Amino acid sequence: MCGVVGYVGQTKYPEICLKEMVNAINHRGPDNTGIWADSNIGLGHARLSIIDLSSAGHQPMHSVSRNFVMIFNGEIYNHNEIRMELNSLYERKWIGHSDTETLLEAIEQWGLEATLNKTKGMFSIALWDKRNRNLYLARDRMGEKPLYYGWVDNQFVFASELKAIKKFPKFNNSIDRNALALFLRFNSIPSPYSIYEDIFKLEPGTIIQFNADSKKIVKSTYWSTEEEFIKSSSSVFSGNFEDAVNQLELILSKAVSSQMESDVPLGAFLSGGVDSSLIVALMQSQSAKKVNTFSIGFNNADFNEAEHASMVSKHLGTNHSELYVNESDAIDVIPNLPHIYDEPFADSSQIPTYIVSKFAKQNVSVALSGDAGDEIFGGYNRYVYAERMFNRIQKIPVSFRRIISKAILSTPEDKLEKLLGVITSKSYANIGDKLHKAAGILSAESVHDSHFKLVSQIHNPENWLVNSKEYKTIFNHDISRFKGLNSVEKMMVNDLVTYLPTDILTKVDRAAMAVSLETRIPFLDPDVIKFSASLPMDYKIKNGVTKLILREILYKHVKKDLIERPKMGFAVPLADWLRGPLQDWAESLLDENRLNKEGFFNVKLVRRKWQEHICNKRNWHHQLWNVLMFQSWLERN
Repeated sequence: MCGVVGYVGQTKYPEICLKEMVNAINHRGPDNTGIWADSNIGLGHARLSIIDLSSAGHQPMHSVSRNFVMIFNGEIYNHNEIRMELNSLYERKWIGHSDTETLLEAIEQWGLEATLNKTKGMFSIALWDKRNRNLYLARDRMGEKPLYYGWVDNQFVFASELKAIKKFPKFNNSIDRNALALFLRFNSIPSPYSIYEDIFKLEPGTIIQFNADSKKIVKSTYWSTEEEFIKSSSSVFSGNFEDAVNQLELILSKAVSSQMESDVPLGAFLSGGVDSSLIVALMQSQSAKKVNTFSIGFNNADFNEAEHASMVSKHLGTNHSELYVNESDAIDVIPNLPHIYDEPFADSSQIPTYIVSKFAKQNVSVALSGDAGDEIFGGYNRYVYAERMFNRIQKIPVSFRRIISKAILSTPEDKLEKLLGVITSKSYANIGDKLHKAAGILSAESVHDSHFKLVSQIHNPENWLVNSKEYKTIFNHDISRFKGLNSVEKMMVNDLVTYLPTDILTKVDRAAMAVSLETRIPFLDPDVIKFSASLPMDYKIKNGVTKLILREILYKHVKKDLIERPKMGFAVPLADWLRGPLQDWAESLLDENRLNKEGFFNVKLVRRKWQEHICNKRNWHHQLWNVLMFQSWLERN
């Protein structure tokens, strides 16, 4: 894993400029740095050595013809297969065994787009074509690796992270208030936008060509998750459920095996849930040595999964390490979040993700993860309840639903829990928070509208802000565009192209790369995605059971009673922290005079929500965390 930077334009001291840009993201590649400049083009690279630790993997790397110069961040898991195919075409003397060298040779042979279509991997790439004076930027299919690009003082710049772009001379780009509205809604800013005007994120599965002379940008798509899902789903798997289980196990095992290639120590995150347990089980079944696994635990039982991970590890026979962290350990991470995430990011599971990444890095340089199983195989509860709930509520007039919604939302969560307890004589954990979320979708006019409300942290971000108008993105598109798919499949595909890259993959990449740890996600292998798309929905979700087919594979390796428990998620007790140890920190960021002076937020609304929260009248921790993460980022930047 690495970091890439570069520019096309004029700068007075190109080598100094490139070195400063590279140094800003040295955490992404602390093992080696390289720069190359020629006329008005400059490329820089920070290398984390994973495959081919020798100097043969040094970047920027030139092709054999010397026409192409490339910098590459990522891993190509099938690069040896591509290399064998090249060898069958002509005799070639290779300098080393890096995937970068393989990619360059393949690009010379087949061109960039054809080469990317052959790859299985994660990457962001910058390729300079000397002959045609074109710069190509490309990003992997699902958006595992980041790539920003845009304009600084009329010069074209790009980098893996914003902090490198900010080192380019005369950076003074303004905060994009409309992108801030997106952030409040979604916890993060979806591509193509960034927190700065004139700086953009390259979309997953996309190539842009920038000509150094005309300054023209041409954008093309070499992979569309929507199109692939629709195409694969039109050819429904013809076998029975047992056939599908066996076939998926083979495909997943191959994906896991390919991602276990490494010239440095390798391990995996293990939470004890379905997804991470399955990845670890398939790793251990293919390894002669004990797989290194890592988990963290909390003393608060409502947020602790370490005990479950430990039992799964013992059953599988892995070399397991666990770290119990206390409240202060987690809170100590918060001041570093603006630097780690580089632009506002407010998924609070960023905190334990960073801690477990830092813990794993003490022993390994690569960790496999079970991320993306929920989006691909139907793991989120909203897939079960959104359609079911909408089918029921649509029979009630919208006007009456709005009255019910307002009544629920005006009642504090703890009072709702007590009321339900009196009515049913049962105890419900966090039911008040869930009822408030459900109340928010009572006025939904379609299943898509229900889903959109469920993935929206703040439903009306423009009301929270001053002079902001929320951009329309693919999040807002009506999912009826996914022709031939049922409602649940449409929600899953929508999450694959929106929530997954914008939130989940961003969270994991920044947290891990902050400590120079490479993460790999076998569920994002294109063969896994295509096969999942071909499966009937009741192979994924049936009778309220999510990820059914993954569970059946896992039961071959792990006892069922070690897995079956309510879904917990990777969370922290944020609501209590904001009323306790974080209250002074939050109060300073939400100070009325400060908010007025900065001029981004509706001060009266924010202050009212904050007072209601700390007085325990309402539970606004999700929404306030978004505001606080922007405020903390603004203070740092």
